[in-house]
Amino acid sequence: MTDILDALKEKMKGQGYHFVGKHSAVKICEYTANGLRGGTLCYKYSFYGIKSWQCVQATPAIGCNLSCRFCWRIIPDELGINWNELNAVDKWDDPEGIVDGMITEQRRIVSGFKGAADTDTKMRRWQEANQPRHVALSLTGEPTFYPKLGKLLEAFHTRGISTFLVSNGTLPEAIARLDPPPTQLYISLQAPDEETYMKTTRPKVPNAWERFRKSLSMLKTLDTRTVLRMTLIKGLNMRNPDGYAELIKLAGVNYVEVKGFSFVGSSREEQRHLSLDSMPNHDEIREFANALAEKTGYIVTAEHRVSRIVLLSRDQASKDGRIIDFSKIDKRETVTVESA
Repeated sequence: MTDILDALKEKMKGQGYHFVGKHSAVKICEYTANGLRGGTLCYKYSFYGIKSWQCVQATPAIGCNLSCRFCWRIIPDELGINWNELNAVDKWDDPEGIVDGMITEQRRIVSGFKGAADTDTKMRRWQEANQPRHVALSLTGEPTFYPKLGKLLEAFHTRGISTFLVSNGTLPEAIARLDPPPTQLYISLQAPDEETYMKTTRPKVPNAWERFRKSLSMLKTLDTRTVLRMTLIKGLNMRNPDGYAELIKLAGVNYVEVKGFSFVGSSREEQRHLSLDSMPNHDEIREFANALAEKTGYIVTAEHRVSRIVLLSRDQASKDGRIIDFSKIDKRETVTVESA
């Protein structure tokens, strides 16, 4: 098992992943790099107030129990690497060590941008990038595999770092155990019905659809901000808006992100049967989002044309409160950065 995991890690390192301990990883996001260069910022900046240059893209578990056709990450099965992701390691790393390691690796990644900080704005952003204020646990794999996830979130929060946790929803028992919950909890909404779900996600586990629906039904009971994140692919899951509307109503989330598929990374593998024609343009995404808003009563709130994404809010209160208030993120420990 260790040899298999090491082989996967070596492949991922070649794609820019920085590993932390045995099963966690960090990788710079395109928009983090853009922010440090003074370029276009992520949709999370305009939607929720997250500064792209202070955001860490990470995961505490690189394994996943789905093989989504649209995923730009490596799918081990496609490389002939077959392993039991839930039992990939004999002992899970400590949450505090993971957080410290992720911050260290993020600083290592952004260190190279200092030489290009040729304006006051870029230098200020570089200094702030060494003091992360947000982590998106969405890099790869399924983060709810990590059994100490609540403690991991708490460790981030005590450092004044907000958390966006993205899950595929197939482990509702793990979601139920989250204490504390993340600042914002995402469930990926990949399909409007079971048939489309099976074709789109290609699950490796039984009863994935039923478990996914159970997770959706739990969201309205959680004491945190909740989101459904859609990735729409023409010819595959960009269909049946009534089915999507039913699931949105079941979940009762604060926000729905309606996003277009991008034909990048491993999604270009021949066995995925996708192409550039699978990518909806922004106008098509907006049209689909408007249809969902009409069927659910959600409010079209914002859009990010570069990312081909439209934000829907459940009600006026969610719309008005979408910007994260960092003063409410617990901060009992100050993270310092060496001036070099």
